[in-house]
Amino acid sequence: MSSELLNSPLHDAHLAARAKFAEFGGWNMPLSYGDGTIAEHHACRTGCAIFDVSHLGSLRVRGDEALSALQRTFTNDLERITPGKAQYSHLLNSGGGVMDDVIIWWVSNSCFEIMPNASNTTRVISALESVSGDLEIAQTTHDRAVIAVQGPNAREVLSSISVEASSVSRFCVEQIDFKDLPITVAGTGYTGEDGLEISVPVDHATELWSRLIESGATPAGLGARDTLRLEAGLPLHGNELNPEITPIEANLKWVVSMSKQKFLGREAIKNQLDNGISQKLYGLSTVGRRPPRSGQGIVSGDTEIGIITSGNFSPTLEHGIAIALLPATYSTGDHVFIEGRKGEIEATIVPMPFYKR
Repeated sequence: MSSELLNSPLHDAHLAARAKFAEFGGWNMPLSYGDGTIAEHHACRTGCAIFDVSHLGSLRVRGDEALSALQRTFTNDLERITPGKAQYSHLLNSGGGVMDDVIIWWVSNSCFEIMPNASNTTRVISALESVSGDLEIAQTTHDRAVIAVQGPNAREVLSSISVEASSVSRFCVEQIDFKDLPITVAGTGYTGEDGLEISVPVDHATELWSRLIESGATPAGLGARDTLRLEAGLPLHGNELNPEITPIEANLKWVVSMSKQKFLGREAIKNQLDNGISQKLYGLSTVGRRPPRSGQGIVSGDTEIGIITSGNFSPTLEHGIAIALLPATYSTGDHVFIEGRKGEIEATIVPMPFYKR
């Protein structure tokens, strides 16, 4: 493990729990714990799991120009929501490709918390500065930990620590006192389950993590987070979202507000909406436990027609599932073949998400 990797504020707690670590966006993060990814996956689907997602970026954006700058930078329309709400959005390049997907927490009238992917924080700062030089942008990634509390029992577990925090509604954001310090709680997550994400000052992160476990939460690594988000059909930046794939091709037209007259990449998106697309993402289902994997080719006869962007064994459905980039002419129910070292795997195109709570 490279000594240059960053450690989470919860690193010592993960070491004590004998976590297995892996590199995520320049961070040394827990992949799984003793019982393994599948057990952690089921804990989230049936009870409550907690995830350390402190490797994600955090930017605090303030100022009179903050709202207009965010509107000109990202695809979604913040005027659809109000202060105290959260919104998912995209940062595009000039060709409409996704440079990053973010969650924006509208904390108060002129204060926003933006959560980019781990390796994209500098990119998001540069994009914001390119549309407005009159912003106060603070990098707060290293001042806090972020704990995702997810699962059907997530609110019950959190209520034993803070009833107020457990009552934050879906896609709402509130600042709440914990140990006489403000924490930010959002009704967001990345598992397909109900739950919340908590931004807590570094000095109190380990205490909150421990108290959640004492209240019945199961620690889960980023391996389970990936199988959970895949079952829920949620895209991963670098896989389903990248500079070569647009929101329209990723079936995320709802993330793009064409009612706004200006945002980065708007002209390219308008061109696709006017003229159609040649490729898009599809869900694939396979028979048996053999997992499809990212990077495997999709073939028709001797011709490669597409590629798997994400694939794995589904612990909930107990068979292989995948997301693949294919020609836009395919339909639900069509059959394709996945290339593999042990021969081709037949797959059926199915609707996403693969799993709904």
